[in-house]
Amino acid sequence: MYVEDQGSFVNGACEIETSLNPMQLLDRLQSIENELGRVKVIEKGPRNIDLDILLYENEVIETERLSVPHKLMLEREFVLRPLCEMIPDAIPPNTGLEPLQEHLARLPPSDPPLSTMTPLTPTMAPIRALQSDRGTHVMSILNLTPDSFSDGGVNLAPEPNSPAHLAAVKQTILSHIAAGATIIDIGGQSTRPNAPQVSPAEELARILPTIQLLRSLPEAAGVAISIDTYRASVAAAAIAAGAHVINDVSAGLLDPDLLPTVARLGCSVCLMHMRGTPDTMTKLTQYPHGVLRGVADELGARVRVAEAAGIRRWRIILDPGIGFAKTQEQNLELLRRLGELRDVPAFRGLPWLVGSSRKGFVGKITEVKEPRERVMGTAVTVAAAVQGGADIVRVHDVPQMVETVKMSDAIWRF
Repeated sequence: MYVEDQGSFVNGACEIETSLNPMQLLDRLQSIENELGRVKVIEKGPRNIDLDILLYENEVIETERLSVPHKLMLEREFVLRPLCEMIPDAIPPNTGLEPLQEHLARLPPSDPPLSTMTPLTPTMAPIRALQSDRGTHVMSILNLTPDSFSDGGVNLAPEPNSPAHLAAVKQTILSHIAAGATIIDIGGQSTRPNAPQVSPAEELARILPTIQLLRSLPEAAGVAISIDTYRASVAAAAIAAGAHVINDVSAGLLDPDLLPTVARLGCSVCLMHMRGTPDTMTKLTQYPHGVLRGVADELGARVRVAEAAGIRRWRIILDPGIGFAKTQEQNLELLRRLGELRDVPAFRGLPWLVGSSRKGFVGKITEVKEPRERVMGTAVTVAAAVQGGADIVRVHDVPQMVETVKMSDAIWRF
């Protein structure tokens, strides 16, 4: 019935408001197809664009040109899966008594399996979080702060942004890229407990020259630039300077303008689970229904807020917040049960970032006091994250963790 011998394609569903009646809407969609040069050579075969009306309110329409609900949508996983991300419990007219998600559950799995796609940059392949043989991205940490918990001051010279300082930062960046980092995460404000808060102007003064430096390096052409900030004004300036991703430890809680700003910028964003502020989070570790349920409920609420602010679902990355408002045992449980968190229906298809590098619980368990020496303990947590389904691991020790990821991917992914 379908032409199966064809290349991969991108499929999606969207909900719109329109003053057009169904036939006017169909005419407009076909006009768009023509403008984009659609040519249908084979019936139900490949074409460069295909726009269909699946549902129109609760109407039933049957004409020579248009059938609504779409006659074939219940047998197409590539239609039902994105539709179920929006309205899983909907029961369209003339489709029986079961919600859409039940129809989807009965379909045989596609071969190869379908996957969501989360873009990072225009030049990188998107993250395919449901693709079982995907590789794990290594995000290298580049803190331009004097007071981060494990590497404060390492990349901040006595004269920040001087030629000598930028030359040293350049060498660090090039070494991370050469080792295999595919994302560079730049931070200008420490989020360790009791770290002093700097002004947005100071945070930008720390990070903007490095963003510009990264964009100038040919070696970094295929690397995503992530900015570790919770401030909307910093996010906007960083994206304008050439960054690609915003990594917010508060998922929009510390600055209510952050999520609407990200929506306007149209970039991808990582939403991390945290409670309170960096100064109060260590006292907020009570989860009455368990840490997994607590993180799922609270992070799920932030996803809904992000989507309501206008952030597209395919632009969202999640982070369970290892070390933020978590005890040692809670951190271990999240690493142990990351796969269960990924399988929460509200999160299905979203990529996950895990940042366990050099954290305090690693030092306590391994009895390694100095954060910079927690390489082996960190490597085990990175392997656990890959096994649990992480798409990105955020690390300090790039060469060692790239090796860890390669081995972990070989065991659990490829």
